[in-house]
Amino acid sequence: MQTSMPAGLRIGALSKRAGVSEHVLRAWETRYGLLSPTRSSGGFRLYTDDDVRRVLRMRTYLAGGLSAAEAARAVLAEPAGPMTAPDPAAVRVAQAGGSTNLSAALDALDERSAHVVLDQLFGALSVEAVIRDVLIPYLHELGDRWSRGEVTVGQEHFASNVIRSRLAALAPGWGGGSGPQVLLACPPGELHDIALLSFGLVLRRSGCRVVFLGADSPMADIERAAEALGPDLVVLAASDPARFDSIRPDLVTLARSQALTLAGPGASADLATAVGAEYAADDPVSAAERWATLPSKPRRT
Repeated sequence: MQTSMPAGLRIGALSKRAGVSEHVLRAWETRYGLLSPTRSSGGFRLYTDDDVRRVLRMRTYLAGGLSAAEAARAVLAEPAGPMTAPDPAAVRVAQAGGSTNLSAALDALDERSAHVVLDQLFGALSVEAVIRDVLIPYLHELGDRWSRGEVTVGQEHFASNVIRSRLAALAPGWGGGSGPQVLLACPPGELHDIALLSFGLVLRRSGCRVVFLGADSPMADIERAAEALGPDLVVLAASDPARFDSIRPDLVTLARSQALTLAGPGASADLATAVGAEYAADDPVSAAERWATLPSKPRRT
């Protein structure tokens, strides 16, 4: 496979090539000296194939259980050589162990330990893999445990807030990019927006322009935003069917003028058909990866 890039890689390209977020790459560069970028004539950092190799090796060591500092020291001690992909078995270990450790830290209301685990996960796995294979299953399990009385409301709120804040920190500049524009919102009364946030994060990493209204958005505001922006797609997500049932007439009206998709446990194929919308049956990451390829409308001038 051809991997050389004589002109160098910008950090966004390095992030996509190595499957590690830009935020984590910058941390590894400043804290551990893992990367050795040069500067372009315009002052941009440019990274090489050897930087890609070091990031991939870092992921492998993290998946094997080393701390970030230990993994960086091990990588920097290695001689330069050809790039190697992370060991699939190590990745599976990172997913399983990370989920267990994250659950233990969040149950104990230990924010520092939870962020250490998340650092390791985002270092060993791609953002998409962390969301799809660790965070979303964990949140589903957390909801089940809460319904069985195994965790308190406080524990559930704490865990959700830690995860939400971490995902939000990965998504600056959502309105940039040149791909399709997507308007995301939760309908009135819906307070759970982590799955929608995850959907938007993956879309943004795929080049889409994301407008995120978030939880408990009034329908009048959603309609005004859609009218003003003319997005390629409007996605409304809810965890409770009652949230959609209470605004059915509004959904019908919105679907007449916009490409509307309903998502989350509160949505269904029957509901989407009844109001003239599409139904998102996929997990947030798979749905985002699928919709990121839709053609975009010309930008308004």
